[in-house]
Amino acid sequence: MYIPDIYVNKNRSEILRFIEENNFAILVNQSNGKINATHIPLFIEESNDNQLVLSGHISKLNPQCENFEENGNVLAFFSGAHSYISSSWYDYEEVPTWNYLAVHVEGKIEILNEEQKLLHLENLVNKYEKNSENPISTKSLSKETMSQSNGILAFNIIVTKIDAVKKLSQNKSENNKKSIISHLEKSEDEGAKSIANEMKNIL
Repeated sequence: MYIPDIYVNKNRSEILRFIEENNFAILVNQSNGKINATHIPLFIEESNDNQLVLSGHISKLNPQCENFEENGNVLAFFSGAHSYISSSWYDYEEVPTWNYLAVHVEGKIEILNEEQKLLHLENLVNKYEKNSENPISTKSLSKETMSQSNGILAFNIIVTKIDAVKKLSQNKSENNKKSIISHLEKSEDEGAKSIANEMKNIL
């Protein structure tokens, strides 16, 4: 991902938190000469040796997984808040732009075995059911229901590279930043309000 130096985010803990909070990602790879993309949740973990690993699963019917074992190189996109920025908010003439936060993660697929896959599903369900009024767990589901897991391929992605962008008008003067924030805060769009908050954090 091309990122001008002024917008590069190198804060590891901030990046990991961003991935955790925006984990419904787009997974991209090339299979049989075609580019494939799938919208799936991906979960980040850090091993004892500081190796970052994403985990997820897709349907075995998905063409994306046809050559994971031969070519497991993948790219995952994580998108955060974003908003249009009108140049009418500046005290000088300029073109409009867009402020946003995003992370791209490159890595190598490792297919999970059956035991690892069931543990992955158990952790996934527990993560999202913990605040439910009547939480379920994979262990409480019948064998018939859990047999649906036979149709998915679970995997880890060993992270090899992370690119993180935080484009928040860092190239503008303090007065212009304050003007941008003021206008964004008046918007009814939640993305605009989120970008305003992010900009206030770096003023």
